[in-house]
Amino acid sequence: MAVDVLLGLQWGDEGKGKIVDVLTRNYDIIARFQGGPNAGHTLEFDGIKHVLHTIPSGIFHPGAQNVIGNGVVIDPVIFQGEIEKLESFRLNINEVLLISRKAHLILPSHRLLDAASEAAKGKNKIGSTLKGIGPTYMDKTGRNGLRVGDIELDDFQERYDSLLNKHKQILSHYEEYEAYLTKLEELEPAWFAAVERLRGMTLIDSEHMINQSLKAGKSILAEGAQGSLLDIDFGSYPFVTSSTTTCAGSCTGLGIAPNRIQKVYGIFKAYCTRVGSGPFPTELEDETGEALRAKGHEFGATTGRPRRCGWLDLPALKYAIEINGVTDLIMMKSDVLSGFSTIKVCTGYRYKGTVIDYLPYNIENDLVEPIYTELAGWQDDLTGLDNFETAPQALKDYVAFVQEQTGVPITIVSVGPDRNQTIHLAAQNVSA
Repeated sequence: MAVDVLLGLQWGDEGKGKIVDVLTRNYDIIARFQGGPNAGHTLEFDGIKHVLHTIPSGIFHPGAQNVIGNGVVIDPVIFQGEIEKLESFRLNINEVLLISRKAHLILPSHRLLDAASEAAKGKNKIGSTLKGIGPTYMDKTGRNGLRVGDIELDDFQERYDSLLNKHKQILSHYEEYEAYLTKLEELEPAWFAAVERLRGMTLIDSEHMINQSLKAGKSILAEGAQGSLLDIDFGSYPFVTSSTTTCAGSCTGLGIAPNRIQKVYGIFKAYCTRVGSGPFPTELEDETGEALRAKGHEFGATTGRPRRCGWLDLPALKYAIEINGVTDLIMMKSDVLSGFSTIKVCTGYRYKGTVIDYLPYNIENDLVEPIYTELAGWQDDLTGLDNFETAPQALKDYVAFVQEQTGVPITIVSVGPDRNQTIHLAAQNVSA
C-alpha cells in the first residue's frame, strides 16, 4: 500500500484536524510527522469541541492506530494533559497511540530559552508560541537533543543534566537569569512526573512499524502540522516554524521513501489567516478583516491570539501546491464568506514595478502589492448545506475559479466546523 499525505497550504490553522478526522475511516494508521504542541488541531462532533496538540487527529476513531513520528517534538507535560482529556472517551490509549522512540523531548529549559530569545528580539520577534519548539529543533540538529527512547536508558538523568547545564549557560547571557532559574525549579517536578507517565506508554521503532505496515497492506495517512508557508526552507523566512512542514517532511518525519507517497491532500481556507509576525500580502486591516475574524472565530487554538485575516492569495497557494505536489485540494471555511456581496481573490502581485503571478523571494508588504480579481459573493447560510448541487451559484463559481487557476481539483468543501458539515465532490461537479 501507499501513504497519503495531508498538509496545510497557507500559514497554518487551515482546518487539518477536522479533515483528518473525516478521512480517518479510510485509513488504518494516522501518523503525525512534524511539529509539536505548537499545533492546535480542532475537531468537532456530537456537540463536542476538542483541540489536539501532539496526538494525531484520528484518535477518536475505533480501529485506527495513531503514530507520533520521529519528526515530532513532545512536551511530556502538555502530552500528559492531552491524554487526561481523552480519558472520558474510554480509549485504550496504549493500543491506539504509538510513540516513536526517535521523537525529541521538549525540556522545561527549552521553553525558557524560547521565552528569553523572543523577549530579546523586542519588536523584531517572530511570533513564537513559546512552547520551546525552536530550541528543541536546534538541539536536534546540533546533535545535543534528548529523545523519547532515552527515557528507557539507565543514564537518562545524566543525559538530562548535561543538556540542562548547556541551557543554563545560554540563559546566563540573558537578563532575568535568576528568574529563569526559579521558573525552572517550578517546572521540573511536573516534567519528570510526566516523563514517568510516558515510560508506561507504547514506545516503538516507528520507521520499522510504518514500513512493515505498508508491506502488510495497511493504509496510512500522514498528518502535517502548521502550514507550507511556515516551512523552515520554503516559508516566509525567518517568520517560520522550525520543522519541514511540506510533503518532504513526511518522508524524514516518518521514515518513508518518497516513492511510497500517492495522494497529497492540500488544505486551504477560502480566505487567508496568519498568527504572529511576518509578511501577509493580502492582509485586511479594516472592517472587512474584522468581519472575517469575527465570523470565522479566528483566534489561535494553541495561543488564543487573534489571527490576521485577508483575501485568498492564489500566487502563494499555487506555490504551495507546486512544492508539495498536491493532487487534491480541500477548501475550508466556505461558510465564513457568506454575506459578502463581493469577494476578492489575489491573482498576482506588483513586485518592484513588474506584474508577476508567482511568489517571489521577498514578500514584505512594501515590495508586494496584491492584484485582485473580484467575484460575486453569496448571501446563503452554508452551514446546513449537504450536497454541492444545491449550493449557491456564486459558491460554485468561486470553487470553479480556484480550481481553474490552480489546475488541481477541489474534492472537499467544508461548510462548518462539525465533521458532518463536509461536502465531498468529484471534479466534474465543480462547474459554473
